[in-house]
Amino acid sequence: MATGRTHRPATRSRGIPEATVARLPLYLRALTALSERSVPTVSSEELAAAAGVNSAKLRKDFSYLGSYGTRGVGYDVEYLVYQISRELGLTQDWPVVIVGIGNLGAALANYGGFASRGFRVAALIDADPAMAGKPVAGIPVQHTDDLEKIIKDNGVSIGVIATPAGAAQQVCDRLVAAGVTSILNFAPTVLSVPDGVDVRKVDLSIELQILAFHEQRKAGEETAAGDGALPAATREKSADQGPDGDVPAVMPA
Repeated sequence: MATGRTHRPATRSRGIPEATVARLPLYLRALTALSERSVPTVSSEELAAAAGVNSAKLRKDFSYLGSYGTRGVGYDVEYLVYQISRELGLTQDWPVVIVGIGNLGAALANYGGFASRGFRVAALIDADPAMAGKPVAGIPVQHTDDLEKIIKDNGVSIGVIATPAGAAQQVCDRLVAAGVTSILNFAPTVLSVPDGVDVRKVDLSIELQILAFHEQRKAGEETAAGDGALPAATREKSADQGPDGDVPAVMPA
């Protein structure tokens, strides 16, 4: 079976834009759902809606794969699943190590979606000696002292960091020195890596803050809409007006 160290995805050599690469997993997820329902073909409009993009963008993305569909019929679901899986490198085995087996690391280890998507959790690694040998998701945790040997023995090129922020950079440096060239970082810190190493960051707090921004904006719009429903006499004396309804000459800072 091929491993991540000897085979790399062909997306860069074929000149597929990074924005398109980022959308391919969305298409694959939607297509897999269709495949599980035994849907044979899908139109660009239907697939775009399922993936959350517009159909023109989808057709452009698929043109990079050399897939244009059939007019009046659409796209062959099974062939697109294979085509996108191949482009993403998911038709081969990718051994992954997870470093940091706290609550988050353990949850990742127990995630059942890795194997079905071409990823195999080859090892779980933690710095706590008390964790050594303890099974998590059926895999015994190994100590960080053995990190380099674990990477070499399993031919790992993808590492997942789920450590506290203070330990993340040191773990990253060791992973890179051992030969890992792709890192998924869950630690709340920015990692510094050399050229040739890809890092994807997952920061749940940032995503929540963005949602909070949208919630605040929606609340503001609702308040504004509510103000607009007030009687005209009440609306005339807004926060920007003086006691007599005039706009002050100097606005407060």
